[in-house]
Amino acid sequence: MTAPEIAAGTTAVHESSGGCRCEPGCTDACCRPPVVRDAAWHDAARKAKLLSWLSLGFMATEGAIAITAAVLASSVALLGFGLDSVIEGLASVIIVWRFSGSRTLSEDAESKAQKAVAVTFFLLAPYIAYDAISALAAGEHPSTSVLGIVLSVSSLIVMPLLGRAKRRLGKVLDSASTSGEGTQNLLCAYLAGAVLVGLLANTLFGLWWVDPVIGLLVAGLAVREGIEAWRGEECGC
Repeated sequence: MTAPEIAAGTTAVHESSGGCRCEPGCTDACCRPPVVRDAAWHDAARKAKLLSWLSLGFMATEGAIAITAAVLASSVALLGFGLDSVIEGLASVIIVWRFSGSRTLSEDAESKAQKAVAVTFFLLAPYIAYDAISALAAGEHPSTSVLGIVLSVSSLIVMPLLGRAKRRLGKVLDSASTSGEGTQNLLCAYLAGAVLVGLLANTLFGLWWVDPVIGLLVAGLAVREGIEAWRGEECGC
C-alpha cells in the first residue's frame, strides 16, 4: 500500500497464511482466530443438539398440520410453509448427526453438515415456484383457512426464538451448519408472516393472487439463503 493511500485513510489489507484477504470486521473462517474447544464450547454443542431435537419435534407437528390445511384450502403459500417445515426438520437431523459421537470435534463433519444444510434450502425452492406459477396461470383461488392462520401465528412466536438462539450458538461453535439451521428457522418465521398476510388478504379482501406471489418470493429467498449457507459465513473482503 502506498503512502498516499494510507494518508487517504484506506483500510490496510493483509494476506493470511492461507491466502485469504482479511480486513477489520471480516468473518471468513480463515480470518478468525482458532476456536478453543473448552468446556464452554462443548456446552454450546450440547445446547445446539438439544435445540435441534426440539426443532425436529416442532417441525414434524407443524409440517403435518400445515400440509393438511394447505390441501383443504388449496393454498400454495401454506403448502410451501408445510414443506419448509419438513425440510427444516431434515436440517435439524443433520445438526443432530453433526454433534453426535466423534463427529462433534470433526472439521470434516462440520464441512459436510454445512453443505447438507445448504442443499435443504435448494430442495424447497423448485416445487414452490412451480406450484405458485401454476396457481397464477390457472387463477386458482385458495379457500379460507382458520387452521393455517392459527399455525402461522404460533410459528411467528416460536421460530424467531429458535433461530436467534441457534445463530448465537453457531458463532460460539464457529459452526456454519448450526448458523444455517438457525437461518432456516428465521426463514420459517418470514414464511409464516407471509402466509398469514396471504391468507388474511384472501379471507378479508378476496386478493387470491397474494398467496402464490408470496410463494414465489419465498422460493427466491430460499435460493439466496441456500447459496449463503453453501459458502458459509462471508464478509465480502
